[in-house]
Amino acid sequence: GAAPYDPVSQLVTAQSHPDLLVMERLVEGGKQKKTISVDQARDLPGFFAKSPSQADYRVAIIDAADDLNINAANALLKILEEPPERGVLLLVTHAPGRLLATIRSRCRRLSFPIWTPDQLESLVRNRTGADPDDARLAADMAGGSPGAALALSSGAMQEVDALARSWVLGDAVDRAEQLAVADGFRGAEGQARFEALMDRLIAAVKTRALEAPAGQGARWAELWTRLAELPDRTAAINLDRADVLAGALAEIARTKALR
Repeated sequence: GAAPYDPVSQLVTAQSHPDLLVMERLVEGGKQKKTISVDQARDLPGFFAKSPSQADYRVAIIDAADDLNINAANALLKILEEPPERGVLLLVTHAPGRLLATIRSRCRRLSFPIWTPDQLESLVRNRTGADPDDARLAADMAGGSPGAALALSSGAMQEVDALARSWVLGDAVDRAEQLAVADGFRGAEGQARFEALMDRLIAAVKTRALEAPAGQGARWAELWTRLAELPDRTAAINLDRADVLAGALAEIARTKALR
């Protein structure tokens, strides 16, 4: 909602505001690390030791706190035990239960509820100019996430979603179609295609888990949990993307076969 050409907005967007520190997983050699390290967390005391230079407060954002390794979490705890006088620390978390209880007990919780389909549709139409049908489709696919709704508003992403849904909800996967898709996974653009397809496959499996009868739903939920870890693991240890897709589709086929 901030004006994009406001000087403060531009500094924040460029992550160059002197009173802002954003801590997230680093990218080295083109690969994103699996955790936020203790060395990163040790930047916090020095950051908060300085007085604000342009704003009233110094602000640090940890996105996401779920990614802190155990040593980094303990380093953060020291800051929370003696909070800075003119500092604000925002911990973004997708799974609060995974945080140390001692961290949770020292924070004020601010929940962000998922958006309704109507809100998402309005957002997509206002931001992208999409027609009502495309905006509604993006809203339905997004699972309550405004960021996902905007990303899914393109025709290309909707085609990817339709393909993923057909593989999860339909009958046997066409082998030739699978090979043709996997052939496009090479290089940097191929990585983006792989990540987009896996994202939609995981979303389709989650939908099936929620809609299936109780016994089958538990099996689909277990599969969803396993598949959700695949994109990060693929990037972390440089797995072959075509093999990962083949393995995921094989697991989907086995889960379909169980009754």
